[in-house]
Amino acid sequence: MTNEEIQNRYSAVINASAVCTDDSQVAASVEKIINEHYTENLTPEVYAFLLNCVDLTTLATDDSESSVAAFVQHVNDFDNHYPQLKNVAAICVYSNLAAVVRGCLEVTDVNIAVCSACFPSAQAHIETKIIETRLAIEDGADEVDIVLPVGYMRDGAYEELCDEISEIKESMGEHHLKVILETGLLKTAEKIRAASILSMYAGADFIKTSTGKVYSGATLEAAYVMCQCIKEYHEKTGRMVGFKASGGIRTTEDAVKYYTVVKEVLGEQWLTNEHFRIGASSLANALFQSITGTEDKPF
Repeated sequence: MTNEEIQNRYSAVINASAVCTDDSQVAASVEKIINEHYTENLTPEVYAFLLNCVDLTTLATDDSESSVAAFVQHVNDFDNHYPQLKNVAAICVYSNLAAVVRGCLEVTDVNIAVCSACFPSAQAHIETKIIETRLAIEDGADEVDIVLPVGYMRDGAYEELCDEISEIKESMGEHHLKVILETGLLKTAEKIRAASILSMYAGADFIKTSTGKVYSGATLEAAYVMCQCIKEYHEKTGRMVGFKASGGIRTTEDAVKYYTVVKEVLGEQWLTNEHFRIGASSLANALFQSITGTEDKPF
C-alpha cells in the first residue's frame, strides 16, 4: 500500500463522519443549548458535581517539590474539613512531580494526573515521549495528558499521528490517556472533528480541548464538536471516550455551560468524573464558594 493510499484510508474514516463542521451551524447549536438549558443547571447539586470533576492543576514554570507538596496538602485538608462534599477528581502536575504528589497525597479517591510527552509543544522524538510517560507512571501517575502532535495534522500525516498516540498508549498499560487537541490552534470545526476522530481511533481514553499555555483555551463550540464526535464514535464502537475541557475555565458560570453542553449532547451516561473532567487551577475555589455561599478558598 502506498503512502497516499494509507493517508486516504485515514481520510475516509474522517469523511465518513456525519458530525457537522459548519462553524456557523455549530455556533447556532451551542447558542440554542445554552439558551434553553443553562439556567436549569445553576444549582448547588450541579456545582458539587462539577467540583468532583475538576483536575486541580498546577503547571507553573517555578513549580517545585515544596510548592507541589503544599498544593497537595490543600486537597488532603479539604477531605478532612468538608467530608460532606466530594473532593476533586485528580491533581494534575508536570510529569517529573508525580512522585511528590504520590508521596504527599492522603486521599484515596483523588487520582494523580500528569502532563507528559513534551507538554505543551509535543515536539520531541517519540522515544523521549514514551520514556517520560513511563517514568511518570513508575512514579505514581494514574492518568497522562499528552498533546496531539499537531504538526502531523498540519501536513495531513494521519498515520504518523495515530501511530504516535498508539505507541504512547501502549506504553501506559491500563492507565488513562487524555489527548489534548489544542483546539485554539486547530480553530475550525472541520479540523477539530478530524483530530477528535483520529485521537479516539488511536486509543485516547479522553479527548481534551487545550493546554491553556500558548493558544486560546476551551470554547463551547469546540466542546460541542468534540462531544458530537464522542457520541458518534460510541454509537459505532460501543466504547465510551471521556471529554475534558481545559484552558480559561475559571468561574462557576463557565463550568456550568460546559456541563450543559455535555449533558445535552452526550447525556446522563457521561455525567461522572470517569468521563467528564475540567482542568483548572482556580475553578475549584469558585465552585466551593458557589456551593457554600462563602468567600473561603480551600484550594
